[in-house]
Amino acid sequence: MSTVSYDLLVIGGGPGGYVAAIRAAQLGLKTACIELAPTLGGTCLNVGCIPSKALLESSHHFWRAQYEFAEHGITCGKIQLDLERMLHRKDEVVKGITAGIAFLFQKNKVDWIRGTGSLVEAGVVEVQPPSGAPMRYHARQILLATGSRPIEIPIAKFDHTHIVNSTDALQFTQVPKHLIVIGGGVIGLELGSVWGRLGAKVTVVEALDGILGVTDTQTASFLQKQLLKQGMTFHLATKLEQATVKGNTVIARCKKGTESIEIEGDKLLVAVGRRAYTHGLGLDKLGIALDPAGRIPVDAHFATAVPGVFAIGDVIAGPMLAHKAEEEGVAVAEFLAGKNGHVNYEALPSIIYTWPEVATVGKSEEQLKKEGIPYRVGKFYFKANGRAKAMGDAEGVAKLLAHRDTDRLLGAHLVGPWASEMIAEIAMAFEFGASAEDVARAVHAHPTLAEIWKEAALAVDQRSLHS
Repeated sequence: MSTVSYDLLVIGGGPGGYVAAIRAAQLGLKTACIELAPTLGGTCLNVGCIPSKALLESSHHFWRAQYEFAEHGITCGKIQLDLERMLHRKDEVVKGITAGIAFLFQKNKVDWIRGTGSLVEAGVVEVQPPSGAPMRYHARQILLATGSRPIEIPIAKFDHTHIVNSTDALQFTQVPKHLIVIGGGVIGLELGSVWGRLGAKVTVVEALDGILGVTDTQTASFLQKQLLKQGMTFHLATKLEQATVKGNTVIARCKKGTESIEIEGDKLLVAVGRRAYTHGLGLDKLGIALDPAGRIPVDAHFATAVPGVFAIGDVIAGPMLAHKAEEEGVAVAEFLAGKNGHVNYEALPSIIYTWPEVATVGKSEEQLKKEGIPYRVGKFYFKANGRAKAMGDAEGVAKLLAHRDTDRLLGAHLVGPWASEMIAEIAMAFEFGASAEDVARAVHAHPTLAEIWKEAALAVDQRSLHS
């Protein structure tokens, strides 16, 4: 069995892995990335973030053409859906981006090793290619970035036709008549939005009392009201007890308190979260034990208990976000090159790409109350913003939380149009340790949606100008 040596071997070609590999190569480390899939980019680029956003964009255009263009004086006539074309566009977007990563590997002299990597011993990885004999590679440092997989639950096992996961739900060749979504989190609401806009009846079953889990309660409640207007149905505090398939019908038997509920549809999407993917990595051979949630424990420099082995992204603790994994990948590469890597988790934004969109950074009011941190609140509604009114998209609210005594920003929560883009300003403010007054004093161009942040910051001191 032949061997090749590297400074850094990255197992996993998703956002964390490929970014870490590129940054390490930029810093002069001989680097390779091990990835079995025929394209780089991992779940995010191939069957997650990018294809879902492509479908969200296309379905939003379809929705607007039917229900919103007329108020702008645009008459379209009969609107027809070409789902095949829409899916083709989604695939072309994915193809272009993943090809771009392969180009970046070539540009930065990162070797892409096709196959499945497994730890043999410290500094040695065995790779099983798609065909042929395995090869062993030596490396001074190894980075585990294998991401996560959708959680499958015993009471609703995937058949990938009627009971599906998020990957399956990106590839329906027909719009479902009735899509039942188990889980009112990010994935369930985004994919529910896609198919709901295209004509499906969408029913969301959520075990908790509200959608979006730990997201700020008022923000989540505001979004739910908007999704109800769009036709979604919600069963909250409701648990799935069993899903069965009869012919082309899925029957979801649920329990809400003492009440039994039976929901019938043609597709059931299980979107109850994702689990770290560590299968086949050979962690036990090196004595790396997983935490109770099945993740790899690491220290502040992302080092595991075994010298020379690091881990980032979805396989370690923290939110499962592509940009989190990317920043951790960069930090590890910089640590290994003798530089000061850095990830500020307090300034890590999170986004839900429904419409309106939801974006948050920092702590929620519930967290601040639980931790006993004194704070003040500033709110401003999109309906009082000139740009939002001109767009005809004025449903939304911004909320800033600042420390009662120091005025330092503690949390920001936004639901409204283009929240995904607007959160960047506040994430930057968090990075610099800004106060609400800093945001209030910054000049915001008029008319823009970003003025909403200025008004919310002024409202922290009860001096909003336009409400």
